[in-house]
Amino acid sequence: MTAVSVSHEGSSREKIEASILTAAELVFSQHGYRGASLQIIADRASLPKANILYYMGSKQALYVRLLNRMMCRWNEVLEDITPESDPATVLSDFIRTKMVLGQRYPEGSKLFAAEILAGAPFLNDYLAGELREWVTSRAAIISQWSARGKMDDVDPRWLIFLIWSSTQHYTEYSVQVSGILGRDALTESDLASISAFLEHVILKGCGVIQASSGVSLAET
Repeated sequence: MTAVSVSHEGSSREKIEASILTAAELVFSQHGYRGASLQIIADRASLPKANILYYMGSKQALYVRLLNRMMCRWNEVLEDITPESDPATVLSDFIRTKMVLGQRYPEGSKLFAAEILAGAPFLNDYLAGELREWVTSRAAIISQWSARGKMDDVDPRWLIFLIWSSTQHYTEYSVQVSGILGRDALTESDLASISAFLEHVILKGCGVIQASSGVSLAET
């Protein structure tokens, strides 16, 4: 009975937290940090305001958790790479996954961009600490790929920045892109074409032989 009770409690907490995070992502992206309030988030999540404080601690803690979650989603593809990994597969999957997530979670993506453009007042410690260490560790592995002749000797930090920024463009400026293309919104075909283009340009620029990606825009 105890095990079942604990499992149920854990499942319930996860659902409540997911509901809060979904509501908060939308509210923060619409109103910004200053304009958003815990009461608005609570109303959006159909929960008492006290629940937001209980599960998240504070408005700032909730905001930072959302931003961290977005970065974790983006970078998950690179978490388990090793010197033995195939650069073509890894980089292609990174590009396609980043494109997919930008379209699937546009509010979170735009929220992160707004925070950076504001000077990252809530993320300075994260950027200079955890994220810097993460980029350094990933860059070290990419450098080993270069040393083993799997790709050209490019600065891996600039490569990571390039993939972040080039894929982000199609979320941040989707209205501009779709307007120029004469669309109301980007289609699955557009996204597949954009991803293929970025793969071709970035991988070729790094001296990597392109491979078929295992990431599907429709299935991810």
